[in-house]
Amino acid sequence: MVTVNIHKAKTHLSALLALMEQGEQVIIARNGAPVARLEPYKPSHKRSGKRQPGAWKGLVTVGPEFFEPLPEEEPPRG
Repeated sequence: MVTVNIHKAKTHLSALLALMEQGEQVIIARNGAPVARLEPYKPSHKRSGKRQPGAWKGLVTVGPEFFEPLPEEEPPRG
């Protein structure tokens, strides 16, 4: 674990990010008290980067009313 003050973190951010990417935990401190931790970004969903046809099959449905013609004039909303 590496602890650095805010000034050093600002001036050496690239090096700290490289350490963090190698698995090192980086803590940023103000006056010796920890205030933040750098950690790798983890996407909330797994995405291969490529679209896969049919990936949403069974997850999305469209009711028959979707295909009905629209009225000539929409009534005012409000």
